[in-house]
Amino acid sequence: MIEKEWKTSDFDYELPQELIAQTPLKDRTASRMLVVHKHTCELEHKHFYDITDYFHAGDVLVRNNTRVIPARLIGTKEETGAHVELLLLRQEENDIWECLAGNAHAVKIGSVISFHDGRLRAQCVGIEDKGLRKMKMLYEGIFNEILDQLGEVPLPPYIKEKLNDKERYQTVYSKVEGSAAAPTAGLHFTPETFEKLKAKGVEILDVTLHVGLGTFRPMDTEMVEDHVMHSEIYHMSKETADALNKAKAEGRRIIAVGTTSVRTLESVWNRFDRFEKCSGDTALFIYPGYEWHTIDCMLTNFHLPKSTLIMMICSFAGYDLTFKAYREAVSQKYRFFSFGDCMFITNE
Repeated sequence: MIEKEWKTSDFDYELPQELIAQTPLKDRTASRMLVVHKHTCELEHKHFYDITDYFHAGDVLVRNNTRVIPARLIGTKEETGAHVELLLLRQEENDIWECLAGNAHAVKIGSVISFHDGRLRAQCVGIEDKGLRKMKMLYEGIFNEILDQLGEVPLPPYIKEKLNDKERYQTVYSKVEGSAAAPTAGLHFTPETFEKLKAKGVEILDVTLHVGLGTFRPMDTEMVEDHVMHSEIYHMSKETADALNKAKAEGRRIIAVGTTSVRTLESVWNRFDRFEKCSGDTALFIYPGYEWHTIDCMLTNFHLPKSTLIMMICSFAGYDLTFKAYREAVSQKYRFFSFGDCMFITNE
């Protein structure tokens, strides 16, 4: 039950431009970490390499193993030579992709976009709202290999610096290709971090959610409840579902890495009232008033003002405590967004 009518403007905050991280730190674990205690409202200033101090034997850590594809393609419209940029969002049947089109007004039904002298071509077969197009990919060979050669990793628009090492926009555990953006809370982990957690008796589980348009689309509704989330594909294995159900039954803590892991866990629970092996689409929108089911703690980065992601954090940690934490992070000059610092919200 929604506790009040929220306006999008309720989730705005002042952020100096210089606090938007433009490049990743050399050491993934060196990011600062603001620890937010839900019950006491205490804030602690730590670094990510301290994260193992907040875990206990029996805890379950859930991470999203999606991998970002080089989903940004820059080409020209064959009929006119107009410049067109496509962001591949979601693969459908028969080589058709849902895409976000730059210069979308030039892309009509039947329009053909050519990339790199025609090695890859895309024909528009469907038009949707807000710059979305259904594009049929035309090529010879293996599509993923062609995309690896011709596409670019689509960094968020607020990052202006060139990324020298493309793997820094992938988690070290990325595995299943399909995302248009990275699940950025996971960027802080190294293989050594996971070894330390396992040594403490922490169980590590994977889910998959392919990050899509919701990451790029700003909210344009005055009232929060009027916003429509773009759906994203998720998957949970039997192994993960069984382990999560066992942890729940035994009262052990479930700790999520990032909002995408959270969305997957809550989507599966809302569907079955437990965890089950499944795949599906989710357009779950979590904001204050949402009834939580699955997690005890969450690691997350700092999110854009008026975004659906900061709304999820407000729902989990509480509106007042979330904005107390954000004000503290701004005053202490934390680094924000994808390549920035992180926040660990704990129930202790």
